[in-house]
Amino acid sequence: MAVAKEMMGCSSFVSSSKVFLNSTYGFQQKQNRFLFVKPVWVPMEQKRRVHLRKAAKVPVVAAISEDLIKAEAKAVPAQKEKAVEFKVTATITIRNKNKEDFKETLVKHFDAFTDMIGRNVVLELISTEEDPKTMAPKRSKEAVLKDWSKKANVKAEKVYYTAEFTVDSNFGVPGAITVTNKHQKEFFLESITIEDFAYGPLHFPCNSWVQSNKHHPRKRIFFTNQPYLPDQTPKGLRALREKELDDLRGNGKGVRKLSDRVYDFDVYNDLGNPDKGIDYARPMLGGEKVPYPRRCRTGRGPSETDMEAESRVEKPLPIYVPRDEQFEESKQNAFSAGRLRAVLHNLLPQLKASISAHNRDLNSFSDIDGLYKEGLLLKLGFHETVKKLPKMVSKLQESSEGLLKYETPKVVSKDKFAWLRDDEFGRQALAGVNPVNIERLASFPPVSMLDPEIYGPQESALKEEHIAGQLNGMTVQQALDENKLFMVDYHDIYLPFLDRINALDGRKSYATRTIFFLTPSGTLKPVAIELSLPHTSPNSRSKRVVTPPVDATTNWIWQLAKAHVCSNDAGVHQLVNHWLRTHACMEPFILAAHRQLSAMHPIFKLLDPHMRYTLEINALARQSLICADGVIENCFTPGRYCMEMSAAAYRSHWRFDKEGLPADLIRRGIAVPDPTQPHGLKLLIEDYPYASDGLLIWNALENWVRTYVNRYYPNSSLVCNDRELQQWYHESVHVGHADLSKESWWPSLKTTDDLVSILTTLIWLASAQHAALNFGQYPYGGYVPNRPPLMRRLIPDENDLEYANFLADPQKYFLSALPSLLQATKFMAVVDTLSTHSPDEEYLGERQHPSIWSGDAEIIEAFYGFSAEIRRIEKEIEKRNADPNLKNRCGAGVLPYELLAPSSGPGVTCRGVPNSVSI
Repeated sequence: MAVAKEMMGCSSFVSSSKVFLNSTYGFQQKQNRFLFVKPVWVPMEQKRRVHLRKAAKVPVVAAISEDLIKAEAKAVPAQKEKAVEFKVTATITIRNKNKEDFKETLVKHFDAFTDMIGRNVVLELISTEEDPKTMAPKRSKEAVLKDWSKKANVKAEKVYYTAEFTVDSNFGVPGAITVTNKHQKEFFLESITIEDFAYGPLHFPCNSWVQSNKHHPRKRIFFTNQPYLPDQTPKGLRALREKELDDLRGNGKGVRKLSDRVYDFDVYNDLGNPDKGIDYARPMLGGEKVPYPRRCRTGRGPSETDMEAESRVEKPLPIYVPRDEQFEESKQNAFSAGRLRAVLHNLLPQLKASISAHNRDLNSFSDIDGLYKEGLLLKLGFHETVKKLPKMVSKLQESSEGLLKYETPKVVSKDKFAWLRDDEFGRQALAGVNPVNIERLASFPPVSMLDPEIYGPQESALKEEHIAGQLNGMTVQQALDENKLFMVDYHDIYLPFLDRINALDGRKSYATRTIFFLTPSGTLKPVAIELSLPHTSPNSRSKRVVTPPVDATTNWIWQLAKAHVCSNDAGVHQLVNHWLRTHACMEPFILAAHRQLSAMHPIFKLLDPHMRYTLEINALARQSLICADGVIENCFTPGRYCMEMSAAAYRSHWRFDKEGLPADLIRRGIAVPDPTQPHGLKLLIEDYPYASDGLLIWNALENWVRTYVNRYYPNSSLVCNDRELQQWYHESVHVGHADLSKESWWPSLKTTDDLVSILTTLIWLASAQHAALNFGQYPYGGYVPNRPPLMRRLIPDENDLEYANFLADPQKYFLSALPSLLQATKFMAVVDTLSTHSPDEEYLGERQHPSIWSGDAEIIEAFYGFSAEIRRIEKEIEKRNADPNLKNRCGAGVLPYELLAPSSGPGVTCRGVPNSVSI
């Protein structure tokens, strides 16, 4: 009877303890308020234990407190009992490839055969406790993944396997699993869940490729979803924690294999290909001469003609990134389809250019319209050309008449002529694809910061008389005092490169400044454009001011001036704001996170979704986009000097402490501190869609990060004493951004507030900032006259030989100044791909395995609260876009501002905020 009562008491305790332990198990005890409950076997006679087992038909584990055992021990003399073995079941989720080539299929069948004769996938369960005799972690007996051969032909996306571990009653709490793949083929291990312990299921989110031990002999280690700060790591896991990080760091030597998982740093010495000739050589970026962030090391040998230049891997050959950073299959398929479209879009323009010498330029606006309505083939009359195309391409054309058509970009979908209007020109400075360069004009005229000994007088050519008549009756000083004058200034970033740019074939550029007036309706009106050329002599006319038109001639000059501003804007957007600030500058933080933060570190768990795919897309960019003769050099005005311009901006303008949205808005004079506002700022342009929507997201991110950080760091001493965290930040700054590491503006990492600020900035850059700068590229830039990425002619004046041609046919001259048909279609194809969301995209407020990515129930609950706030923000943005008082996002033919609307479907949607820089 006493035994029966004891078993009943244990049963009820197990039931209730499951709830408690699921929410608190493994969490770093906050002020020692939480305690682990260790499973203990109840002493019973052997016959009774066997009888109960047969009745229950499962191993019986009684989880009771040690106090209860002591109480029973007083009543019944306890006999020291030997530890008893029992079994627990693991469910292993493995993700299948949808498409396999012949070799992969062959190897898969071979693995199915060898699995039956003992070459299995073997797992071993590791306890959080040490064995007191060996001082090593307690380990289960090895378990084999069951039924691999039987499920080899299953076509489902995910296949579920089981394994049985044998452990004893003193095993303790499992904390890790090792996996050995004795097959020939790698497999993608998504997760492992273990049942049958008294405290409920244990989750191991893996999301990793497991290589054959033939190529990678060391066992793979996966930890449970329980977060641990380094000093709070259970004894049984400490050595494994260090071992896993050591594997990820590598030794900095040798050429990396595609199957490796090694994260290391290197300079950008792989953009050029000097072996192809001097025209393909490019300077190394990174180092004292040309400061730049570091990128992922591949270890390839030097080129044959330059020992400092890394040898190239040209497409379609893959470029190294750690195996788990490579695109998953659905992402890869979407990206490859985009590349195929780009090839097909460019095929016919190239044919057309080779057949006729008279079609270099866009001859009329109908040429551009035809790209959307009729497609290149029909528009250009090349029906017979299909016969000359490769069979695959011709079949594609026959099966899909619209394959060679572009979608109509959103910017002209509602109002075909909106791009010509000054108010749309101003609106895009606030709500376009590059809304981060507008700044308040603090004094007039503006002054250059460049060295006058090299670049000429610092004074601007802008005078008060240029803009006085455009200010609604205000004087210039009144407009300055009332915060009505704003500027987009590309003078200092372009001027040092203009001599070299303008010497390139088919490239012509100015260094521009544009002055805007904030109208009573809240819109921006451009009132003057300054166009600067290099200062060649004291008497040279290097600066020119263009003002709004008063007649037909000045109207076309004004349109050309705006086109040059847009070309400057496109270059700075792509090379500085997009590539440098969100792609290149994030990479060192990601590399350091993998090298210094364990997968069980709570900060790694927080950052994990915001690092997805970034290393892969950056590597592809080095291979195809930002390299010598790559897409960026071909499509943008600076040509071969594109990346040098990006490096110049890194040296002179980039500051991590100003990369957060509030700090950036204050730096640009667009906002002032206001503690009465939820986000602590008052915008000086109230209807500034990027800033007003962005502040909603920033505030939600900051609150979520603060909640998360405070959970694990209740006081700042824990931040200072967290060696992994400090090593991560130190390596990010002093290795990843080594060339700027001595700057005084780097934030310190000493307090919880410091940590919240740094993490919020990184997550903002990876998610919302990148989304605002990336996913509008085709919707706004796909109509090339709206945002020409390059210009091929300067604006003629009365003394130029071309001036007569300009007067005779200004439209023809304007079109000839834009990219050629081939350049335009190549650019459109690329930004179409870059603006596309893949089907497997993960958006802000979403996570893989949303309920188990962390084993901390309080954090999971907080994350769901954050997700709900993101959905609320989305509804608020929809509400704003329907408000007729907000002229920059609502009106006849006006595009709503949705680039910061968090959710999106796949494709080119001009909305959606993914978690990471993934395209």
